[in-house]
Amino acid sequence: MTAIKNKVQLIGYLGQPPEIKQITDGRKVAQLSLATNEHYKNPEGEKVTDTQWHVIVAWGKLADIAEKFLNKGTEIAVEGKLVYRTYTDKKGAKKNTTEIYANEILILSKKV
Repeated sequence: MTAIKNKVQLIGYLGQPPEIKQITDGRKVAQLSLATNEHYKNPEGEKVTDTQWHVIVAWGKLADIAEKFLNKGTEIAVEGKLVYRTYTDKKGAKKNTTEIYANEILILSKKV
C-alpha cells in the first residue's frame, strides 16, 4: 500500500486552454484548470450539479503534451499527487494553494 499514500485520480473537462510557462532552468510547466461534476437530487427532488475546480500542474513531457493536444473543453483523466504550497503574491500577501502534480494524463475526448 506504500504506492498509494498520496494518489489522486480525476476525470473532468478543461475550463480553459493550458497555461504554459518556461521556467529559468529551461523546464516547461503547464497549469490546467479541471472541472469535475457530481450530480445528485436535493431533498425537493431537483437535480443538482456540484462543480469542483482543480489546479493541475504538469512538468516536462506532460507539459509538452498539454500544450500540443489539450484545449478548453477537452475531457481528460489525470493521475497525480496532492501538493500544498505557500507563496507570496504580487502585493506581498502570503497565499496557500492546493495543486495536483500530474504523473499521467489521458485524453478521453476533445470538444468538437
